[in-house]
Formats: sequence, C-alpha cells, structure tokens
Amino acid sequence: MNKTIRRASVFTLLLVLALLVRATWVQFYEGQALADSKDNRRNAIEQYAYPLGNIIVAGDAITGSAQTKGGDLKYKRTYTDGSLYSAVTGYSSQVFGATQLEGIYQNLLDGTDNRLKNPLDTVTGKRADPGDVVTTIDPDVQKAAYEALGDKKGAAVAIDPKTGKILGVVSTPSYDPSVISAGDSDAWTKLTKDPEKPMTNRALRQPLPPGSTFKLVVAAAALEDGLYSSVDTKTDSENPYTLPGTTRVLENESKSAPCENATIRVALQYSCNNVFAKMAVDLGQDKLKAMAEKFGFNDKSQDVPVRAYESVYPSDMEKSSTALTGIGQFDVTATPLQMAMVSAAIANGGKLVSPHMVSQISDSDGNVLENYDDSTDSKEIVSSSTAEQLQSAMQTVVEEGTGTNAQISGATVGGKTGTAQHGENNSKTPYAWFTSYAKDDSSGKEVAVAVLVEQSNAARSEVSGNGLAAPVAKAMMQAALKN
Repeated sequence: MNKTIRRASVFTLLLVLALLVRATWVQFYEGQALADSKDNRRNAIEQYAYPLGNIIVAGDAITGSAQTKGGDLKYKRTYTDGSLYSAVTGYSSQVFGATQLEGIYQNLLDGTDNRLKNPLDTVTGKRADPGDVVTTIDPDVQKAAYEALGDKKGAAVAIDPKTGKILGVVSTPSYDPSVISAGDSDAWTKLTKDPEKPMTNRALRQPLPPGSTFKLVVAAAALEDGLYSSVDTKTDSENPYTLPGTTRVLENESKSAPCENATIRVALQYSCNNVFAKMAVDLGQDKLKAMAEKFGFNDKSQDVPVRAYESVYPSDMEKSSTALTGIGQFDVTATPLQMAMVSAAIANGGKLVSPHMVSQISDSDGNVLENYDDSTDSKEIVSSSTAEQLQSAMQTVVEEGTGTNAQISGATVGGKTGTAQHGENNSKTPYAWFTSYAKDDSSGKEVAVAVLVEQSNAARSEVSGNGLAAPVAKAMMQAALKN
C-alpha cells in the first residue's frame, strides 16, 4: 500500500471514530437535555396524545380536552367559561406553552408527575392517568366580581380571612384561553398586542398606587407603635398640611371635612390626607416600612401558588416623600391581592393566614396527593386590640363615611376607599380602590375583598372608590356570605 492511500485510510478512520464519539456523547450525555428541550416537538406530541387532567371549581371541571381533527397532536385543551376563569387557570397550549395553574401543575395534569405512577408504571414506563387540581374558588363570588366589573378595566380578589382560601380572582378585560389552546397565531398576536393587555393578571401581577386604602397600614403602625392609644384619640394634625422641607401644601378632597387634629376614626371616615401624611412622618419611614412588610409588602416570593408580583413600600426617602407614602402615593404600589390581605388580617383579629387558591391536588381516582387546606400557616400582624379598633373604624367608613355603597343588610361591613393619582401631576384618570371585610350577623361567615378599577367610562369627576369599586366589593361580599 503506498503512502498516500495509507494516510487517507488513517484520516478516514479518524473521522469515523470522531463521528462515533460525537454520536455517543449526544446519545448518552446530551440526550436528556435534547429530549427535555421546549423546542422538541415530540414532547408536545406526547403531552397532548391523551386527555389532560382538570382544574376543578366547586366540584365541576372548568377545563377539558377535545380531540383534534388532524395533525400530530391528538388532543387540545378546552375551557368552560374561559373568560370568567382565565385569571385562575391561565392557559395550556400546544404552541404557546402553559401559564398559571396550567403551568404550575403541568406534570400532574399531563400524567408525568411521579406521584401518579404505581409500581408497575415505574417498571414499564407507562404514562399514568392524569391528576386534577381542586381550587378554593367560589363560582358565585367569581361570577359576581366578573359581572360587576363588566367593561371596566380592573381586578378583584376575595379571601376567607379565617382559612386563607381565595374565593375569587378576576381581571378585566379578560380573554378566552380556548383561543390560545387552539394554536391560532393570529389570535395570539392580537391578544399580545392589544393595548388593553387582557392577558395581564391585574389581580395578582400588576401593582399600582393603592391611594387611601394604604391609610389602614399607617393607622395600624400608629396604634401598634403607641403613637396614638386608640382610634378615638385626637391626633396632632394641622390642616392643610405642608410637606416637610417644601412649600407644597397637601389638601383634602373635601374642604369642609373635620380633618384638623382628627381622630384616626374620623380621619378614615373622611379620608383625611393631612392626618395620615403627618402620621407617616411622625412614625418615620422605617417603622412604616416594617408594618407594611408584616402585611406582605416587599415580598418577592408571594405564591398562591401563582407567583404574585411584589407590592412595594420604598426606602431611603426625604420626609416629604414619606408623608406622601402615608396616603398611598409616591412609590408605594400594591396588588388587589395585597390589599385584600390587609383587610383579611384586620378582620381575623390581627392574624394573616397565608392566602391560597388551590385546595388540593389528586390522582385520577380522587386520592389526595397534597392538601393545602390543612396548612395553618398564619402570623400575627397586629394585636387583637389594634385589629378590633381598626374593624370599628372601618365600619364607621361604611356606615357614615366614604364607603356607604358597600353596606349589606344583615351583615357587619368595614371598608376603606381609595382614589390614587395616575400620571404626571395626576394628568390621567385616577385609580379607584376599595378594600373591605364583611361578616354575616347570623352565621358568622366572613370574607375580605379588594377591588381596583383602573379605567372606566365614568367622567373624571365621578371617579371614586365608593362610586366605582365599592359596588363591586359589595356584590362579591354578598355572594360569599350567601353561600
């Protein structure tokens, strides 16, 4: 054999060996990563080769699976009243992935969760029957919120203060997840580019200035700190109030309101800005921040189990800015979930039970794999004495103050309105807020809610927490207490 042929043979052999090494590496070392890749079409084919498990509300499935008419994906996700429950379920799509409960419990719902397998399945590799997700949602509360919000842009959350069960989560405008599950790229583009952002979960994932609803947190801090001994102690509050270090005068919505040196009760009743701005400065940002964080602000890992966006109380401010945080402005932001948690803690004697919207997960035979209602995870936010005083003051707001539209016959209702500035120099339509709790006088059943109306068709002069948000809260509270 001549030298040229010999060299060519060696080179060819080396190429073959390199190919074998690469193939072995891909098969044994990179194979799993390739198999798990989101771009691997076979994963979607396998996932949708069988019907998925379901998300359950009050014993009824609000999801389903339907056979497709063609292609390599045998089933697609379906939704019952999809627009009503989209803020709970999220979506599951062959093309666009899965979000919220659909995404969090994807392995359970498609049968790949190891907890679903019996010993024989483990040996044979057979795919197990899918499991189900049982929610805490009350369909009547959910529907009441959805219908009351109507064509308004906004959100609402309802919580059982004693158990932490989330009874309702609504965000409007909404969308039908069935459109996404069908893999319609035109529909997807239309939804993602819609300026109204219907796919944004405003209830959990869009913190905005809470306005005067935050005054409950300031009042709680003042009572716990001993700055004032009770809600009926007169405060040291000039009216109008000049922000420290500035010439800016902070006035009240009503010029005739009795806000000068008003008690906390009267200040909540009339929503006196001067009282709570001065109170925030007297407490100082550190004490106010500490109380806000006890309620859940600045928590980056608030899972219900959907990850809620962080509600924020800021740090390192001038005193003038601290004053503005006392009325829920400057850089204070909150989600409706967060403000519902504030009312829930006050209603529950000062103790906050961790909110959750999944009751349990189960296998295809109904055997419970995990029960979240068994958790007694709660913490004391304020003393029972402070909670009772705040309850009483909130009741005055609804009975005689700015929250009269939330009154319910046969129930004790306490609340707080809020109208938060929006845009530079409040140039845009303000946000309307209402947070409250209600207790049935005969059964003792309770509920806490928070409602945000971000945009409505009302004239600017008619935008208020009592006018826009309180009626939504009332509808939700009535639905919760009725059941």
